[in-house]
Amino acid sequence: MDVDEKFYERADAHINLSNEQLKEAGLIKVNDSMMYALVRFNAWVSANGFDSAQEMSAAREEIMDHFSIQYRKMLEENLDNYIANFDKFMGMGNE
Repeated sequence: MDVDEKFYERADAHINLSNEQLKEAGLIKVNDSMMYALVRFNAWVSANGFDSAQEMSAAREEIMDHFSIQYRKMLEENLDNYIANFDKFMGMGNE
């Protein structure tokens, strides 16, 4: 994964939008919409690397593996971060 100086700023912009949407929809609905947007964008990014549907179809499993592995790595990193900082992140720390 290529992390440039604007990486977290862009990620935070998506998170901030989702946090705003929580005012009108619950956690699960916002999460599901954000996840759908992510996979839709991933499919579009993937399609840009091919000249035909046949080429893309032939690489389908490779594409699935790539995004699944990346998602799992990022989820593991963030779960570990929340576990290590649960009280702080969830507002339960001593103040």
